[in-house]
Amino acid sequence: MQIQQNHFKQALKEGRLQIGLWSSLCSNIAVEVIGDSGFDWILIDSEHAPNELSGIVSQLQALSAAQTTAIVRPAWLDTVAIKRILDVGAQSVLVPYVQNEAEAKLAVASVRYPPAGIRGVAPVIRASHYGRVDNYLADADSQLCLLVQIETAAALNHLEAIANVDGVDGIFIGPSDLAASLGHIGNPAHADVQAAIRGAVTQLQAIGKPAGILTSNTEEARRYIEWGYTFVAVGSDINVLRFGADALVKKFK
Repeated sequence: MQIQQNHFKQALKEGRLQIGLWSSLCSNIAVEVIGDSGFDWILIDSEHAPNELSGIVSQLQALSAAQTTAIVRPAWLDTVAIKRILDVGAQSVLVPYVQNEAEAKLAVASVRYPPAGIRGVAPVIRASHYGRVDNYLADADSQLCLLVQIETAAALNHLEAIANVDGVDGIFIGPSDLAASLGHIGNPAHADVQAAIRGAVTQLQAIGKPAGILTSNTEEARRYIEWGYTFVAVGSDINVLRFGADALVKKFK
């Protein structure tokens, strides 16, 4: 068997727009349903959702037949948690709350095998189809996509240094935490926050690093794409369920 190619990583390299959906329902059935909707990527969240490793495995299994990339967000920049997520088969990870160049380098080391990194080595794991993938240990690094999340004013001050770390494949701007950091908690639409979001993508475009973001607002999503964001989550499974259910009940009550 050959290692699975990371089409999302290749798309980022080529500058192709990738539309995604956030998944926080912690359900293999839910991701199986949305997996065939046509999104380029689906983010399985374990930072702000009660996703544990066994549940992440079942969701990765549910997405394995879909033409969409699974991205997993660990709860923190935790080398052990990242190792376990990679071992169960995730090829793309989004590491939250990266504040500076040193933390970005630690994130890179966490997803790479020695001598380039510190990922623990186990040849018989789900990621290698239990040892059936030829040269998995040699080829794994090339197919892993590392995204790091910038979500504070302090991190924005180090944006260029973080983005230029070798092995960082893309930068994700977290609008909610960024808004809070800038003094506008709960209001990412505030002019100051929007200016920071636009300034970040302008910086990233100048150094050739892909930028991503999340919004459930269609107008905002289109604006972010116009500004140059190339991997954009345009909603979440929770909101799809919530708004759909609310709209349905209003038709009868």
